[in-house]
Amino acid sequence: MREVSGGDVARLEVLFERHHRALFQFFLHQTGNRATSEDLVQEVFFRILKYRHTWKPGTGFRAWLFQIGRNAWRDQVGRHPEEIATPDTMEGFASAAPSPARQAEDREETEFLRRALASMPAEKKEVLILSRFLNMKYEEIAAALECEVGTVKVRVYRALRELGERFFALRGERA
Repeated sequence: MREVSGGDVARLEVLFERHHRALFQFFLHQTGNRATSEDLVQEVFFRILKYRHTWKPGTGFRAWLFQIGRNAWRDQVGRHPEEIATPDTMEGFASAAPSPARQAEDREETEFLRRALASMPAEKKEVLILSRFLNMKYEEIAAALECEVGTVKVRVYRALRELGERFFALRGERA
């Protein structure tokens, strides 16, 4: 990012190759729509180019990237609230079954998990996607969310607990 912020915009391609998949997964979990997610990834890299002068050396690039991604997502929701993911619109989530005998059960559990995640409030869903699906460190999440690491830990804990409650409620079980 140092080279990009210094004016070597051709180096943005390297950053794109390294980070576009994780960013796409973040948006796919948020929107449930591949086309919207691809558009948002492009928007983020356009904003990186446009606002490259605001990046501070020594600041974690990934946290800065997801901070821009969050802003792009919020702008998208503001312009197109109908594109918020719902259990009925979630697409593109591959289900890798460990064995053929468990495929039906795995599909059912995956569907319950998708529906539970989609029904969560945006701020809780966001922290789960960043921590569990994208494997970001709490420090990176804290920088992206502009909060303390302890706050992230509490949010993740509460979000996981709520996700579990929603999952088991959908299955008709008690957590």
